[in-house]
Amino acid sequence: MMNTEFITALVLDGLFAAVAAIGFAIISNPPRKAILISALLAAAGHAFRYFLIHALELNLPAASFFAALLIGMLSIPFARYIHCPAEVFSFPSLLPMIPGMYAYKTVLGLTRFIQSTHEADSLDSLLEFFRNGSTALFVLFALVVGVAIPIFIFSQQSFSATRLLRKLAKKP
Repeated sequence: MMNTEFITALVLDGLFAAVAAIGFAIISNPPRKAILISALLAAAGHAFRYFLIHALELNLPAASFFAALLIGMLSIPFARYIHCPAEVFSFPSLLPMIPGMYAYKTVLGLTRFIQSTHEADSLDSLLEFFRNGSTALFVLFALVVGVAIPIFIFSQQSFSATRLLRKLAKKP
């Protein structure tokens, strides 16, 4: 199970997620340290999700939940370290895990359903619409809940950086 091909695929999955997270993080113009932390968290979370899906055969929504939970847990100490809210780098780290292909197939299934003239084709399209749409919604819900739990549990540690920034902004 843990052969070199699997480890290579795991590392590449994390690397590609890190590159995507850098792009998403740059859009919001955070501090430079936060961009690197976003990349690190995205690589860790995406690689962990890949491991859960392929090694432990967990389904996509459950694996996404645990990966988002890992990103949320890791974002708390990094928030204290660079004096920046955890959301600044945890949310760009989640974006590579958004199920874009399932959302695309949902819209495609709906379009095929609307355009179909045969009953068998319309039922297949409707089934594709609901299957892909529910998968996309469950993965999105798992990502949001997974990253929010640690931030809510450790809200004192998470938002202490925000309070520090407010104090610094008030000083002349």
